[in-house]
This record gives sequence, structure tokens and C-alpha cells, in this order.
Amino acid sequence: MRNELEIIYPVSAKLLPEGLPCVPAAHLAAYLKNCPEIYPETPYLADLAAIELAAYTMSIHPVAVPHNVKQIRVHPGLELLEVAWLGLVDLLEGRPVTPVPGKGYILLVPGSNGDSIRIFSASNYDLLALKIIAEGIDSHTAARAARVSVGLIDNIVYSAGQKGLLRMPPSKIVRPQGFCDENITAENMCSTPSFTLQWHITQNCDLHCRHCYDRSDRIAMTLEQGLQVLDDFYQFCREHQVYGQVSFTGGNPLLFPHFFALYREAVERGFLTAVLGNPMDKTYLDRMLAINMPEFYQVSLEGLPEHNDCMRGEGHFDRTMAFLQLLREMHVFSMVMLTLTRENMDQVLPLAEKLKDKTDLFTFNRLAMMGEGAALASVDPALYPEFLESFISAAADNPVMRLKDNLCNLHLHRQGLPLQGGCAGVGCGAAFNFVSLLPDGEVHACRKMPSLLGNIYQNSLTEIYHTPLAERYRMGSSACHSCAIRPACGGCPAVALGFGRDIFTELDPYCFKENKS
Repeated sequence: MRNELEIIYPVSAKLLPEGLPCVPAAHLAAYLKNCPEIYPETPYLADLAAIELAAYTMSIHPVAVPHNVKQIRVHPGLELLEVAWLGLVDLLEGRPVTPVPGKGYILLVPGSNGDSIRIFSASNYDLLALKIIAEGIDSHTAARAARVSVGLIDNIVYSAGQKGLLRMPPSKIVRPQGFCDENITAENMCSTPSFTLQWHITQNCDLHCRHCYDRSDRIAMTLEQGLQVLDDFYQFCREHQVYGQVSFTGGNPLLFPHFFALYREAVERGFLTAVLGNPMDKTYLDRMLAINMPEFYQVSLEGLPEHNDCMRGEGHFDRTMAFLQLLREMHVFSMVMLTLTRENMDQVLPLAEKLKDKTDLFTFNRLAMMGEGAALASVDPALYPEFLESFISAAADNPVMRLKDNLCNLHLHRQGLPLQGGCAGVGCGAAFNFVSLLPDGEVHACRKMPSLLGNIYQNSLTEIYHTPLAERYRMGSSACHSCAIRPACGGCPAVALGFGRDIFTELDPYCFKENKS
């Protein structure tokens, strides 16, 4: 009997009092609950045994868990136990603690393969998430009842899903059928849990960069239209089972008169937020951080001081470096983006060294010869593989350098190294896991090229996303179809278009997959 007790109750069995009557192992927890007088030195023993019995029962009688669900539901194998002692989980995990009186709840959750069971104390948020889903309470209803934002409610539910308490439907943002050869396996890059709305809320800008891809006049967006956009994006994310990020940009997004109102509304809907802008005064940052910390704040540099200021205006380099220091002092994750041209190619690595302890991330995009950028010279495609190789090599010793260009994966693949996410975490993400929205409502597959999909003031984002044209952008170039790194690459359609290529049938002109040297 002792052996059976130790199997079912590995911790409790060591605490059992001497002279315990012969009780069937399966009934021990109930017996202890009814006879507290026999273990006065360990008054928490009944609750401890109940947890271990529940875990053992769960292990020998696993519940079938459906692989996919169509809507959020409570994990069918989950068990919730009410206990009168705090610290029981610590004791089960071998920590030298003495439980103290206090009402609590213990959650037992089967592992994904049924071969492990997680035991932990339930937080109030865990219990709220379970109640919302078990009772079918709408997020907006729950938010009104609790007098909190709907974003907080959604994040509580999402967190419970990440813990395994809830079964979450898979993302509906998936690559189209026939995206790549069937023998190419990269499922983790053919679906994505997130979607980014790159929102150009204004055309107004305090700079006049020589490579700007769009300085056209557009009808300004009203605050009411902006709120409608956020509601539409919220619905899109719910329908597609993804969490959303709103990346505010422009122009300079902080010059938009209603920026802070839209930023607050985005946060209250539970969206991640980011800013792609210019150096700004500390007062702007203070106002933004009072609402919520962004995921990142991205600024741009085009090379070393002289060249950068020629491209972006006198004094811009020093202002940007000072702003990066301000972001660091305020604990804002900073990113620096460079547009790669023939003129600044030799300045990239020296700039990366300057930024080594000044920013959190530095990377580049190749010049897309659109707008005013059409007057600039792109890097010679014949020189690009060597440049990429030097960038990748330098990145090994510089933690701020990120391999964003999809073609970096060609080098990594040849060296047998793990592929990176590339431009959008899934190779080219145009009309896949992001779209660009302009102030007049135009939705584009990618802001770096003319790629109009529709207008969000006339159709919902869901309708626009599922048009044949949007799917065509998601498919990318047929020339990439059989490439081994297709899911992590796809080249850059905007760059290809700038070279006059057909982006649906031809390769990125910088692709060197056939170059074996």
C-alpha cells in the first residue's frame, strides 16, 4: 500500500502521520479531509493530497483534446480546485516552504501531448478569463461590467490562452494554397499569430528627404474616421484570430493633431503600438508614455553625419543621436532604419559601430526607386552578395544589427544556418501579415510601392484583404515558387518594381540564388 501511496501522493506520503489506518489510496484525500485531527502538525495535508490525487487521475485518464477549435473554449482537461492554504504549489515543486492559511484556487492543465501536467495557483485574471469563456460573455460586455477597456479583457483572455487554460482557434492569416512547392516545409512561416496595420495617419512631415517615396497631397483624415479605422481593425483581428499591432507613421505621425487620441484608443482596444517617426521633443514622449509604452520607436539615419544630413537636412544626425539617448533614458526600445543606396553602402558598417551602444536595433531596407527615390542610384546588384556577407559577419559581433533583408536567408541557407524571419517575420509580408493605410483611406499591400488594394472608408479591411488582388500579392512572384527558402524570402517586390520587373512573375533583381560563387 505504501508504494501505491507514494506513486499517487509523492509529496503528501512523506508527511503522513504514523499509525494511519489502512485506507485505499484513491480515498486517502477524502479521508484526510474528514479527519483533520490526526495530522495537527501539517493541517494543509488534505488539500495537498487532493491536488496530487487530481494530478494522478488526470495522468491515467487523459481527456481527448481536439487539435483545432473554431472558437475559444476552456481546455476540456482543465481542473480547478479550491484550497484553504497558500503555498501548496511551492511545496509540490520541492521548495522549503510552510503553507499558510488563505483561500485560493489551483489549476491543473494537461500538457499538449498528455504526458505532463502543469500545476499552478490561479490568478484573478485566470479566473476571470475562465468565467468569460465558460459563460460566453462578450468582451465588450465584460469590459463595461468591470469598467475597464476591452483591450484589457482581450489581453486577459489571450494570456490565459498562452498558459494553456483555453483552447484558441488557429490564426486565419495563412499563405494561399500553392504558395510554394509541396515538398518545402516551413509551416511556422506560412501562418502568423499577428497582423500589423502600418498606419500613415498624416502626410505632414518636418523633413524633406531626398529618397521620400511619397510627398503627394492627400485628403486629411478626421478623428472620427480614425476611430472607425480602429474599430474595423479590431473586428478584422477578431475574425482572423490574430493580435493586432498599429504602427503609427506618416509623414511624421506626431504632427497629426489627433495623434494622442488615436494612440490612446488603439491601446484601449488592446493593440500593440509602435511609432515610425522623427526625433521629437521630450514633452511628446512624456504624453505618449503616460498612455502606454510603445513596442518600439523607429527613426532613420542614412549614413555617417555628412551624408545623412545631405539626405535628411542639416543637423539631423546629431538630433537623432540625442533622441536615441533620450529614448534609452526613458526605457523606450529604439530602432534605426537606413535606406541602402549606392552612395551609403560603404557607410553601413561604420554607422553600425557608432550605434552599437546607442540603439536597440539597427537594420536597412534597399532603396525602392519610387517617388523622389527614383532619382537616386541603387546598389549594383553584382556587389550586393558581398555586402550582405559582410553585414551578416559584422552582425555576429554587434548585437544591435538585425538581418531584415529577405535575401540574407540565401547566405544563411548556404551555410546550413537557421533562417531568419526576414522583412516581416515571414519573408515578404505584403498583404499577408501587414498592410499600409494612408490618410485618405487607401490600403496598399506595401507602402514602398504603388499597390492599391481598396479604400477602408468604402470597404472593410476584411473585404479588402480577401480580394483576388490582395491574394495575388500574398502569392508573390511565381519565379520564387520552387525555391527552398520561399517561405522566409520572396525578395522585395518594391525593389523589383523599381527596376521595371513584373513582381508577379520575375525575381528580385538582387536575388543571387543561381550564383554559386
